[in-house]
Order: sequence, then structure tokens, then C-alpha cells
Amino acid sequence: MSANAVYQWQGNQLTEVDSESNEAVPLTVADSWLVDGGKTLGLNLHRQRFLDAVPNSLHEVASDFFTASIAQLPRAGAWFPRVELRGAEFFLSLRPAPERHRSAKVISFSGDDPRTSPTVKGPDIAAMGALQAGARTHGADEAIIVSDDGYVIEGAYSAVLWWRGEILCGPPADFDRIDSVTARSALTLARALGLDTHEEAVTPSELEGTELWVLNALHGIRIVSAWVDGPALAEKPGRLVQWRTRLAALSRTI
Repeated sequence: MSANAVYQWQGNQLTEVDSESNEAVPLTVADSWLVDGGKTLGLNLHRQRFLDAVPNSLHEVASDFFTASIAQLPRAGAWFPRVELRGAEFFLSLRPAPERHRSAKVISFSGDDPRTSPTVKGPDIAAMGALQAGARTHGADEAIIVSDDGYVIEGAYSAVLWWRGEILCGPPADFDRIDSVTARSALTLARALGLDTHEEAVTPSELEGTELWVLNALHGIRIVSAWVDGPALAEKPGRLVQWRTRLAALSRTI
């Protein structure tokens, strides 16, 4: 097994193929998660999100492929694997985990929404990469997509949550966006701790003075340290460390 290996599901087994074999056909569905020391967060949620997006005719094959992919993953080290459906073929990309961070700078994306399948992870990954690259030219780490009405929807590669006092808030459920496993886990944990959660449609300026988080499977929770040309944000001392620790404690052995 080598780093950055690519495997294709062939004859009910994973076969290592050329690293470019999975790039000829566009992504139909994809999912990725962090595996650190053989543990990961919300693996069943990642599995269900992937299976829900796969066509019904391929559902049984996808289930077998996903199970085999988990068995293929290393139990030592930090990895960021991705399962893919391209056309009617399934691939596993085994990737070392990139560097992880506790904070991020963000910037609003101004332009037409580039997402073609906003509720399915996969088809828009390349477009989101272009948004991310554009954000970096302005000194930001993440681009925040807003609706035509100016409301915050999600980041290019992250979900968005914020705190109003002790209430954990997020965009309305009926906003078209990826169902983030990390954000869902954080909201579920908040409710389990007896905290209130709330959905609200907000413009960037209406987040002035809040503690703002961007969340994804790689980094977990990152606090937004600055919004370029946007609202001034806040941070409650100790909260980020506490919640990153709580979320990490929910990781389970794969």
C-alpha cells in the first residue's frame, strides 16, 4: 500500500490502478473524511451521505465498495481518503492528510453561484477549488457563498456555524448546501449538552460580534479569525479548545 494510491472496484474487490485512472470521467458523487490513528468522526454518516447520493441501481454495489474501502484504510498515521463514483465506476483515493489548522480567514464570494449540484458532494469539487484559490489571492483561507438575497449559505469546503451567546446557530435547513457531517455532529452534541440551537438566515454584516466557525471533516472546527472586508468577529476564551476536544472524543475506531 502506497501513499496517494488509487483503487478501482473491479470484480468485487479493490484493485490498485494508475493514479490518473480516476480523472478521465467527472465526479458524480464523492465523500471524504479524516482518519487519524485508525479513528474517525461520524463514519456511518459519511457512508449514508455517500449511499444516498448514488443512483438506486448502484446502491448495493456502492455499499459493498464502501465496506471494502474502510477495510483498505491504514490504521496508523493521518489520512484523508476519498471515495468516488465516476460514471458507473467506483474509486478509492488514499491520500495523506494535509496540514490541519485551528483558525481560518474567510471572504465573501461575489459572483454567480458556481454550484451545479449544491446538495451533492462531488460534482462541484473542482468549482469549489477555484473559489478557494480565488479566496487565497485576497489573503483568505475559505470563500463564503451567499445567496442572491445576500444570506450566508456555506463555505466552498466548509459548513458555517456561529454563536449568539450560548446558542449555536446555522443557516436554515432549506438552504441548498452539503449536509456537513461535522456541523451535524456539533449541533447534535450541543443539544445533548442541553444547549439551544437555532436556524437563521443572516447576511455577513448580521454576524458582527459573533463567534463564527467553519467546519469540515479535515480540520474539524476552525474559528474564523477574520472576515476580509466583512464583519468584525469575536471569540469566547476557551470555547474553541473545549469544543474541538469534545468533537475529537466522538471519534471511533474504524
